Amino acid sequence: MNRIDKKFSALKKRSKKAFIAFITAGFPDLSSTARLVIELEKNGADIIELGVPFSDPLADGPVIQEASGYALKKGINLPKILDLVRGLRKVTQIPLCLMTYYNPVFCFGERAFVDQAVAAGVDGVIIPDLPFEEAGELNRYAGQKGLVNISFLSPTSSASRVKKILSSARGFIYYVSVTGVTGSRANLSGDLKNQLGRIRKLTAKPVCVGFGISSPGQARAAAKIADGVIVGSAIVAKIKENIGREDLAQRVGRFAGKLSHV
Repeated sequence: MNRIDKKFSALKKRSKKAFIAFITAGFPDLSSTARLVIELEKNGADIIELGVPFSDPLADGPVIQEASGYALKKGINLPKILDLVRGLRKVTQIPLCLMTYYNPVFCFGERAFVDQAVAAGVDGVIIPDLPFEEAGELNRYAGQKGLVNISFLSPTSSASRVKKILSSARGFIYYVSVTGVTGSRANLSGDLKNQLGRIRKLTAKPVCVGFGISSPGQARAAAKIADGVIVGSAIVAKIKENIGREDLAQRVGRFAGKLSHV
């Protein structure tokens, strides 16, 4: 049982829902990222996703695209992010997932990526542009090494595909609440409850909702029907707002704290 499974087990015993925070690694710099992880944990984050900057982030909206471009210009890459995780493991045991696109993993080499991620202390990986049908080898090797490859489901997933994905899902299910890219939305989908109900009849794995959650009200609403909520763009926007401030991490932590009471 890795840190992700332990976290959900502990939350279930307390009848609590997971608050999963996303930040772009290296935005505005790696030392700030390290401080942000600590502050987010202090303010209620249960799991943290570290976004790996990529030049063509097709699933991301303008806020995260901008942050990714900013980090790339500063030379942030996968090896530096793995070094960051190694350093974080000296001070925290919060579950950490890398959210990356497949190209950096492919260039790194799938097995080398899994081996080095596990050695650094990464618990899970989220790859939005790697279809389930093409992830077999990565899933097998990651499973052997204890790295969780998080599965995606969305409103457009067919019933047959949902069953196939759930049959081998590990960690938690990342449910994309709306079609399109990441970013704030005025409202959550009115059909979200029915969609999650359909999934939860087929799996005991935690189902967490992401894409579009940006306010405490939306987080609470999603938490009523899901096992966890994932917030990214709103947190990254708050980081941008506070670049240059000495208390950037504390300000972002306090903002996240308002979202974490789910």
